[in-house]
Amino acid sequence: MSIKKESELIGMQLVSQAVAYTLKQMTQYARPGMSTKELDEYGATILKQFGAKSAPYMTYGFPGWTCISVDDEFCHGIPSSRRILKEGDLINIDVSAELNGFWSDNGNSFVLGKDVHGHQALVDTSRDILKKALDNISGGVKIADIGYLIETEAKKAGYKVIKNLAGHGIGRSLHEQPDELLNYRNRFDQRRFKQNSVVAIETFIATDSHYADTTADGWTMVGNRGGYMAQHEHTILVTDSKPVILTAANGV
Repeated sequence: MSIKKESELIGMQLVSQAVAYTLKQMTQYARPGMSTKELDEYGATILKQFGAKSAPYMTYGFPGWTCISVDDEFCHGIPSSRRILKEGDLINIDVSAELNGFWSDNGNSFVLGKDVHGHQALVDTSRDILKKALDNISGGVKIADIGYLIETEAKKAGYKVIKNLAGHGIGRSLHEQPDELLNYRNRFDQRRFKQNSVVAIETFIATDSHYADTTADGWTMVGNRGGYMAQHEHTILVTDSKPVILTAANGV
């Protein structure tokens, strides 16, 4: 969406506060021995306290309130009472919600407890790349140039990007134009970021795969060549200089 009046900015700030706070609290609440369903229900309780509604549930009928992916699950993991978290797990939580007609989205990958499997470098790279991308986004910047930056930084660190997952416009619905905010340069994409627009920028940084495939459950995605992936995401307001990070409270 494009922010045209103060009430729209306030609406986006409120829903972004809800998803950001929920994501941060879920990240801190996660512990070994807990099921992903218990963690999801904790997040649902927080969203409800804000009066916010789960975006994936509302939009797609997703079987959970938030997406929780563990280890080789790249994204869209279904919360389950059978999936028990363990020390050193690579966890991704994606929280998106609607509040008073406004929508916001954010995500965080992190290592649970001690980094016994060596995932922290991947997590740190993804987070650092997201920061670099955000530092370079302003009105008039080519969308493809940010994709090129993300892929270049990933390659420098020895990683790959997932080519069939992307950021997106957001605001009055979960996915809006501009869509397909890719993690690599599409040389045919001549679009530019527009001042006062709201977009969700996210990284998809992987160890072995370039594409994500959907598993038999119809939701969870894994790498086409295996390995692991880290994702970090902020909803931002594009300005004529540095963007306003609406979900900054998540601490990503």
